[in-house]
Amino acid sequence: MTPKSASWNRRRFLGTTLAGGAALALRPALAPAAALGANDRIRIGVVGTGGRARHLMRLLKDLPGCELVAVCDVYEPRLIEAAEIAGTGAARHADYRRVLDDKDVHAVVIGSPDHWHLKMATDAVAAGKDVYVEKPISRTLEEGDAFLELAEQTKQVVQTGTQQRSWEHFVLGKQIVDSGKLGQVTFVHTYWHQRMGTGAWPEVDLGKLDWKAWLGSAPDQPWNPERFFRWRHFRDFGGGVLTDLLTHWIDVVHWYLGVTTPQAAVVTSAKYRIKTMDWPDTVTATLEYPKDFMVTHTGTYASSIDDGGLEFRGDRATLKIDRERLAVYSEDSRRGQPWRSTPDPEIHVRSLGDGTSTHLRNWLDCLRSRKAPTAPLRVGVEAARAAHIANQALLAGSRVRWNEAANKVERA
Repeated sequence: MTPKSASWNRRRFLGTTLAGGAALALRPALAPAAALGANDRIRIGVVGTGGRARHLMRLLKDLPGCELVAVCDVYEPRLIEAAEIAGTGAARHADYRRVLDDKDVHAVVIGSPDHWHLKMATDAVAAGKDVYVEKPISRTLEEGDAFLELAEQTKQVVQTGTQQRSWEHFVLGKQIVDSGKLGQVTFVHTYWHQRMGTGAWPEVDLGKLDWKAWLGSAPDQPWNPERFFRWRHFRDFGGGVLTDLLTHWIDVVHWYLGVTTPQAAVVTSAKYRIKTMDWPDTVTATLEYPKDFMVTHTGTYASSIDDGGLEFRGDRATLKIDRERLAVYSEDSRRGQPWRSTPDPEIHVRSLGDGTSTHLRNWLDCLRSRKAPTAPLRVGVEAARAAHIANQALLAGSRVRWNEAANKVERA
């Protein structure tokens, strides 16, 4: 019988039978990549070496069987910092095509702003490179269609950066949902809160930045430090809070509940605190899905307390999950205790690390096995598509619906 309250780790959970008789076993952690000779190590180039990419580089440095051999950025200070992480001998480039020209580079990590993802990933695949590309992989719905075509055409391994699919306690959450433990799920609440600074911008040496190259396909425009540092929140480069943060959580919803695209969306939003960005700093979105459930997403850039997470509410139990923990609350646990609206969790698991490392390891393993990674192109496109549909509702100021036959958004 399952303990009514426990702070479980993975080992204690193995073989446990949940109430209702659904036996679950947590998927074993991925085995480390096989130790290979120096000539067989996966040689990786990193394109776009901002903060996220440098974090990925540090994680890759700790994984066996790979080495960082090339870095690329159009801003020299970031390029130098990335080269220091990569180590002695890593090639430095200002043009990403030079990384792709290098026959000794087996795979590339793309950490550039969103408006570069499609071009860089397409060029990398054409050059015979396997790819890890950060989320959201597309800046627009149309780019998502192009990525789907790329997925059909290529045999290269492409992992997208929705790392929850490789994170151990998120995998457990999927098994719990699949077991029927929650009953009928009719409502999923997702949220993500961050506190965005309002101080002065870091100093940028414009003599060491190729602004035109950074802009790429975006409309020509004068240098603007806010757009450089907060590019996610300007329409030329990104999709704001919904593509940046909702994309992660809606991918978990798609994965757990077996759906791919919302049928309709409505969004309310405002610029309450930071009024200079294209996209709002505070949002509430509602997405309606087939299978008779809806998803809400709330977020603000005024508060960092609680960070982000998801709540799956079923008629038998509720699953609450974020990057630190998983908890399941049974409806039965309230019987005889009507005064307790929040019972002790029936299952409680704490995460012991960053699932991004496991996600990168899955990618490396798939480069060797040539199997599909846990977050291939299609699921990356589907997660971004949901966020783009929500953004269309935000821009329209009204409810919109997804016309699957016409492959477009329409006013509802």
